[in-house]
Amino acid sequence: MTKNPYEAAIKATGATIVQVALKPEDNFQLRLETLEQAITPRTKALMLNSPHNPSGQVIDRDTWEGIAKLCQQHDLWLVSDEVYAELVFDGEHICPATLPGMAERTVVVNSLSKSHAMTGWRLGWVVAPQNMINHLFNLSLCMLYGCPPFLQDAALNALTNPPDELAAMKAAYRNRRDTVCEALAASDLVSAVRPAAGMFLLVDIRPTGLSAKSFSQKLLDGYNVSVLSAEAFGPSGAGFVRLSLTVDEAQLQVACQRLVACAQAHAVANA
Repeated sequence: MTKNPYEAAIKATGATIVQVALKPEDNFQLRLETLEQAITPRTKALMLNSPHNPSGQVIDRDTWEGIAKLCQQHDLWLVSDEVYAELVFDGEHICPATLPGMAERTVVVNSLSKSHAMTGWRLGWVVAPQNMINHLFNLSLCMLYGCPPFLQDAALNALTNPPDELAAMKAAYRNRRDTVCEALAASDLVSAVRPAAGMFLLVDIRPTGLSAKSFSQKLLDGYNVSVLSAEAFGPSGAGFVRLSLTVDEAQLQVACQRLVACAQAHAVANA
């Protein structure tokens, strides 16, 4: 259920993408059997995002262990996007590279964009076996022109001397999540999908009878609240909008009131 620059990068290689749906009825949790059904003799790698954007759900240990077995049985690479790993509120983050037999076939992608709010600096990294790193190094020579030294210095300091603000930021996101969930709890037209991690939250607007795109436009035009249609991340997002938790609780309270008002004003009869 994700649509982002990964898709273009993969298609540029000539590879074919097979998407595995994360379904609303499963609370957007990955189902191992669904993933297994998508694997064919032509499959070369799995790419997974946990914690997940936009749902904020986290793959649990049992599922990761099942994924590890699939990778080993079918001789697959695993690409693990873990940029939200430091923002887990419920449960735990599991890095699949730490599981038995997985270090030699796992590529971990991470950055400081989310964990340290350094998005604009575009600084990230890959952890992978040496043979894969050699290929990535050659690829980067054709794509990148280097990283400014001051960014590298800042990253080194951020990772070796974690600032106190990191814990405060994580707590703020958790509190904002709870604020939104509570603010929407009484509505019969919109409801929050409680995320286990991250800085976003999905809102189910299907009872309104409106498409996510239509609802988002009405909310912006009439109520000055901007959300993103979750269909931008794939067909499983139909009927959901993504709300950002990057503003304070007071603003989120107002946004939720306006979101409910929009739903009440524009809900399709007998939806």
